[in-house]
Amino acid sequence: MNIGDAARASGVSAKMIRHYESVGLLPPAARSAAGYRRYDERDVHTLRFVRHARDLGFGLEPIRELVGLWHDRERPSRQVKALAEQHLAAIETKLAELQAVKATLERLVCCCHGDDRPECPILESLAGGSGA
Repeated sequence: MNIGDAARASGVSAKMIRHYESVGLLPPAARSAAGYRRYDERDVHTLRFVRHARDLGFGLEPIRELVGLWHDRERPSRQVKALAEQHLAAIETKLAELQAVKATLERLVCCCHGDDRPECPILESLAGGSGA
């Protein structure tokens, strides 16, 4: 199938397919006599795998490792679990950071009167003042 067909079948845009190929997540595509990329079901399956991993927030390097482990039928599952645990820990850290940002912003929004007065704790905080 051509790149458009592979994109539709996998849910990955043609641009991202070319990118994944350029960074080595997908092996270089076979080429037609006219030089067009040709993909098979295995390529589409790999693209779906990559898309699902991206949907879970994995970065390119962990996905590269996961694809390698996925293709290695002799791999111990503990390697896969370790990658997932590392990613989960990073998500938990990011979530805590976002919750702190949310709490600060909620406090600032609550303290701002949102009326015709020029005083605004949101702007004061952004300017490096004490805020609220």
